Amino acid sequence: MTDLSVDLGFIKLKNPVLAASGTFGYGLEFSPFIDLNKLGGFVVKGLYFSPRPGNLPPRLVETPGGLINAIGLPGVGVERFSEEILPELRKYNTAIIVNVCGESNEEYASVVERLNKEEGISAYELNISCPNVKKDGLCPALSPKDTFSVVSLVKKSSSRPVITKLSPNVTDIVEIALSAQEAGTDALSLVNTFLAMAVDIETKKPILANTFGGLSGPAIKPLVLRMVYQVVSHVKIPVIGIGGISSGKDALEYLITGAKAVEVGTANFIDPETTVKIIEELKTYCQKKGIDKIETIIGTLKV
Repeated sequence: MTDLSVDLGFIKLKNPVLAASGTFGYGLEFSPFIDLNKLGGFVVKGLYFSPRPGNLPPRLVETPGGLINAIGLPGVGVERFSEEILPELRKYNTAIIVNVCGESNEEYASVVERLNKEEGISAYELNISCPNVKKDGLCPALSPKDTFSVVSLVKKSSSRPVITKLSPNVTDIVEIALSAQEAGTDALSLVNTFLAMAVDIETKKPILANTFGGLSGPAIKPLVLRMVYQVVSHVKIPVIGIGGISSGKDALEYLITGAKAVEVGTANFIDPETTVKIIEELKTYCQKKGIDKIETIIGTLKV
């Protein structure tokens, strides 16, 4: 019997496969298609303190090997989430991680302080890196100083582990990762989407109403693998890999590179059963290779 569990230090997951924020709704939307209890966990969509409508459409455009989104983090707000959604999520035996957003450091802290009162949450994923929200100062992950500031404040406010989600849209992601580690984050998730755009050649206008959006999907996997490799070589905390994962092979590349777990995003739109299929593929791989515990392959990359 293969043991697929992984220990992040602050939480033990039954397997290393999580569903990523923004592509999995609040989790409940996928319950008609898969057994959520089979997942290592899932990250609910980004949550601000108050409800938000998101950006104007068009908000999505497909590209070769990817998807550009400028959804703009619409959501129900922390009160409605706590009263209506979280009670339903508590029924599942898997890790529930809340993606926390804010228009200021204080809002990040306020969301966390409100959620501290609720049961059934395993950790917070700090979204300091969304590239498609129209306001200045909303992407602390572009600066080591801003990253340190927001992460340290949230850590002081939080009664739960904090995972900091980093941006790829930086010159040196290792510098940002080290800043988050110094501020006390319990883990890192790499990465959010790549800033991108698409043009309508008939109208000669950007296709997205927001002009820019975030590129995700298979096209970004090689880029993110490089970033995961660089970061795990320098930090002492767990790293979760995100980007272009749609198969067990993809997930294994991240684990071998050093990620302790992975998040599956855009592939959920293509096939809502992707996460559970990846879990089965990981199990099959381990059985074929005679691997009793999947943790033994983490960080085994030979360079």
